[in-house]
Amino acid sequence: MSEVIFTSKAAARNGRDGHVRSADGLIDLKLVNPAGTNEGTGSNPEQLFAAAYSSCFDGALHLMAAKKNQNIDSETTAEVRFCKDPDDGGNKIAVTLDVRVEGVNPEEAEELANEAHQVCPYSKATRGNIAVTLNPRAVEKPS
Repeated sequence: MSEVIFTSKAAARNGRDGHVRSADGLIDLKLVNPAGTNEGTGSNPEQLFAAAYSSCFDGALHLMAAKKNQNIDSETTAEVRFCKDPDDGGNKIAVTLDVRVEGVNPEEAEELANEAHQVCPYSKATRGNIAVTLNPRAVEKPS
């Protein structure tokens, strides 16, 4: 087993039409199934996954840039789609990562995104399980 660096813990009650809370209370959200008939506002597992994946990936992007002594500013947006699975009739998710990188040229932005995809723990966990599309884009720093 790998050496544990830290552990996070959360509990969900009543599935997609329920509630989720982290052990420390920082996450304390009503869940609403966007595909269901539950009215009201709340989060959903895909939204939480998008937040987690985008932040993890953006951290991996900065790690790869630091290893190359590149000073970047970035923003990663994860779009998580809840889809029908034609193979088993159930559901699955797919992800698109839109990666905006300031401080590098387009080729370097693509290289950093591909390298981040190899080391990001969420990318490792999803590899071969869900479709992940990378859309890196270099942008100029505002003057």
